[in-house]
Amino acid sequence: MGSYSSIRAFGALLHRFSNGVPFKHSNSVALRTGFLPKNPSSFSSKSSWLSLYEVKLSVRVRTIQTFSPVCMGRRSSKIAGRKGAQDAKKAKLYSKIGKEVVSAVKRDGPNPKSNTILAAVLEKAKELDVPKEIVERNIKRASEKGQEAYIEKFYEVYGFGGVSMIIEVLTDKINRSVAAVREVMKDCGGKMADPGSVMFKFRRARVVNVKASEADKDQLLTIALDTGAEDVIEPPVYEDDAEEDRSESYYKIVTSAENYSAILEKLREEGINFETDNGFEMLPITTIEVDDEAMDLNKELMSKLLELDDVDAVYMDQK
Repeated sequence: MGSYSSIRAFGALLHRFSNGVPFKHSNSVALRTGFLPKNPSSFSSKSSWLSLYEVKLSVRVRTIQTFSPVCMGRRSSKIAGRKGAQDAKKAKLYSKIGKEVVSAVKRDGPNPKSNTILAAVLEKAKELDVPKEIVERNIKRASEKGQEAYIEKFYEVYGFGGVSMIIEVLTDKINRSVAAVREVMKDCGGKMADPGSVMFKFRRARVVNVKASEADKDQLLTIALDTGAEDVIEPPVYEDDAEEDRSESYYKIVTSAENYSAILEKLREEGINFETDNGFEMLPITTIEVDDEAMDLNKELMSKLLELDDVDAVYMDQK
């Protein structure tokens, strides 16, 4: 009995490495899943079973190789899902503008001539190229029974590798939004931070994003000086970057709200394509460089947070 138990344990161990692929020897009993014989009781001892196993190995050897996990590195972290990320960013922009339209209409009515808040939101929607039908749909939605106004909230959290994050939320149900954020943080291994413990690491600004392939730094600096922009932030460069990665990175032109439209107009005149912010961005005052593992974990955390309907943007101080 003890010998048979040993045989089963040994067979189970082999099964884990063999994926249960059977093979047969023409002159002996077939070994199936886990290399166990069809009738283990026919072997009187552990040694006789092992002798049969040695015969098997002499006939056919299955080589099992193991490899260390391959670290995809920074380059793959940046290029993976590039188009999907851009589409998601645009969807979040449309969602946020829609929420702002609803809140403005519920506060002072649907007429922009008498509702200065709505007029400002409509002007911003035009500036950010938000489709007209999205604006009109949300003006109508604001009059629906049970629709509440949206409230802006910021949740401060800790990611991986010492990285801090700010989650921008515009929601009509505070309890729902905070519960959803907490659930994602718990599932991904992040941590909620106390109010004020992360916010001071960021500053709020208007930002125009320009792809590196669209213009060089000197050209953007000239535009920034002409239009009164505050700064031009260069995209981070890593040693393993290929030329295609650099062309897909972005410069950030930082400005005040007053000069934002002038910068967009100047870029249009120069024929330079750009991507707007969603009303503002939270820029880190200083950035933190992390290893590849932390970078991948932070990317996954950010992705999960952005899947939440109430979350409009996630900002972090990772380099």
